[in-house]
Amino acid sequence: MNLDQLGNLFILYGLNALYALAMLLIGWWVAGLAERLVLRGLASTRRVDSTVAGFFASFARYGILVFVGVAVLQRFGIQTTSIIAVLGATSLAVGLALQGTLSNLAAGVMLLLFRPFKVGDAVEVGGQSGTVKALSLFTTELAAGDNVQVLMPNGRVWGAPIVNKSVYGTRSFSFALELKPDADIEGVMEDGLAFLRADPRVNQAPGPSASITKMGLDRVEIGFSGWASASEAGAVRGDLIRRLRAHSLRGGGLPAPGRAAGAAPPARPQNESEATEGDRPETGSAFPKPLSGEPFSRP
Repeated sequence: MNLDQLGNLFILYGLNALYALAMLLIGWWVAGLAERLVLRGLASTRRVDSTVAGFFASFARYGILVFVGVAVLQRFGIQTTSIIAVLGATSLAVGLALQGTLSNLAAGVMLLLFRPFKVGDAVEVGGQSGTVKALSLFTTELAAGDNVQVLMPNGRVWGAPIVNKSVYGTRSFSFALELKPDADIEGVMEDGLAFLRADPRVNQAPGPSASITKMGLDRVEIGFSGWASASEAGAVRGDLIRRLRAHSLRGGGLPAPGRAAGAAPPARPQNESEATEGDRPETGSAFPKPLSGEPFSRP
């Protein structure tokens, strides 16, 4: 091989390398541009969730990069058909080895298509509760109530019941209060209802309600319920509890069952000498004296 042949080979492969490098740079730029355009286009409409927009933008980017890679290989004379066949066989083996991961991928696609929740929703799924922060192809990110990150596989999320607390604008709240039978039950019910009806955060259609839900020998349970917006239902319930507690404190506490408020307990005899004659047994008899009107017999 002489110098002329070496020069021709250098020029041929050198130009191909330059072309391949240019194609890679242009393809990388075009892929980024396509990703930004897809994001911008889908973000302009309110019907597409931001998570779905990010998924399609990533799909467009990596799709263009795959085509650019195939074009670069063909530029160097490499047969892509054989590479595709090898990749197909390899993907089959990898798919069998990564069944769990691929199931998470399929579940992520289903979550992105059907969208049972979106970023910012408060959900309960798979035994975990929190606010949705992100949804990717493999995992779902939640922020728990104490702001702890929870990453759940999409397969577990898709296969479990999903409780979405942010879909509807209003949410019911309830509170049960136990009182003693001789307490001012009607007054507590009227005070709680007046507070709920005067609070602008509480929906008046349907309006708040109060009723006696349980009644026993030593206690009576009163139930309060109402409707408010999902973001304010917890605050309204807390304010109702504080109002009822203030009402009980103004009333001087709740009296004990079976005794009127302010009544003193019955006095007990200090010793045996204070007992009445009718309460003492007969002298010299092992049997107690019967009460008045009670039959008495001896064996």
